[in-house]
Amino acid sequence: MSQRKVFAGARLRALREEHQITQRELARRLAVSTSYVNQIENNQRPLTASLMLALVEQFGLDFDELMGDRQDRMLADLREIVADPLFAGTAPGLMALKTLSTQTPDVAHALVRLYEAYRKGNERLADMDAAMADTPSGGFQTAYEEVRDFFHYADNYLDPLDRAAETLAVELGADPGLTETRLVAYLAEVHDVTVHFVEPDEAQMLRAFDRQTRTLAVNARLEPPSRIFQLAAQLGGMEQVTLIGEIAAAAPFKSSEATDICRIGLTNYFAGALQMPYRGFLEAAEALGYDLDELAYRFTASLEQVGHRLSTMQRPKARGVPFFFARLDAAGTITKRHSAAPLQFARFGGACPLWNVHSAFEHRGRILRQRAETPDGRRYLFLAWSEEKRLGGYRGPIRRYAYTLGCEIAQASRLVYATDLDLAGVEAFDPIGISCRICERPHCPQRSVPPLTAGIAVPEGRRAVVPYEIK
Repeated sequence: MSQRKVFAGARLRALREEHQITQRELARRLAVSTSYVNQIENNQRPLTASLMLALVEQFGLDFDELMGDRQDRMLADLREIVADPLFAGTAPGLMALKTLSTQTPDVAHALVRLYEAYRKGNERLADMDAAMADTPSGGFQTAYEEVRDFFHYADNYLDPLDRAAETLAVELGADPGLTETRLVAYLAEVHDVTVHFVEPDEAQMLRAFDRQTRTLAVNARLEPPSRIFQLAAQLGGMEQVTLIGEIAAAAPFKSSEATDICRIGLTNYFAGALQMPYRGFLEAAEALGYDLDELAYRFTASLEQVGHRLSTMQRPKARGVPFFFARLDAAGTITKRHSAAPLQFARFGGACPLWNVHSAFEHRGRILRQRAETPDGRRYLFLAWSEEKRLGGYRGPIRRYAYTLGCEIAQASRLVYATDLDLAGVEAFDPIGISCRICERPHCPQRSVPPLTAGIAVPEGRRAVVPYEIK
């Protein structure tokens, strides 16, 4: 068992509240004193190995959940925030931020939202026309950003919905994956829905359901994995409307638009989980060395669908490799991001230009590999590829995306992509960052802006690639 100290005050308090027991009762079950439980809940004492064993035995928890630092994503957000010059001279240290994220997570979430509002307020003041416009959102955080944060802090895994999809997959005989024919037949038999694959009048239409005629039109131009996904999403919206509604209603959204968008996200989550049922998909991934092409072939899925699904393999007692996953458009904007690994994507800026994902557009059809090290000394294996999605002919709309999927180097030996790579040699790893504004590397030739935490000096009579030096 790891020797690092595990502080789990918030998790222990949430567990006690979930089971509606007092500190005294919890202490009795764990065979410790009430004051000891109080100290643990206030992060004054770490969990010991014997207490972890007792929690596993008493409440059915698993060691991964207790040992894993589930505050990584919040801590990364807080460190990025306090790097702003706004906090110069008063920024709390790392230990204070860890205490904030573990002991008072609600306050930490509030600080993140407050800082996001501050940044957007400054952006609006910089453009008076935008500030004067009658914006429909009525707030600083957009509905899409609210939903993004909901999935982000849920570890991109929703247990009730995932298990419901797995149950239905068994009923549908999805072994190993779904077929278009079976989904069409099930929709007709159970829901009296007739499916038509059509050439749509509007090229960007994916699916359209007519409640009166009970007909579902699906764009015939979609690739088979996308058609299956659309059928699965329609089925999820019908069969899981209550569960999806309950999950969305329980989220602390500030707008009805966010709730509506969340329902779409939850429906899509169900579709992916139905297309790639958890246990069958995880077993196949382990057996195939997480080979993306093989998994895509076996489950009739796209590489994007496989990469996204791999980032959700966080079921307690049945976890897969903790992956991070992101999608970027041609401008380098991160349009989708999830991370079950320590690496957390920049919240307020673009991705590091040294990541191999930016080269993926030049190598369509190939999976690129990169061994990389972040400024905190952690090492990762990055995979990157790009896809082009067409709807229609020569003048039809085209979407181009690049994707990155990766894990810590300690997990890389489980991947087929690492079998011929040197995972130990320091010189094999590229020095990368998260984003320029929070990266402290002093000699990066790709730096676009100085780090917020450091000053700069412009040398007289000397010009380098980067026209300033970082103090």
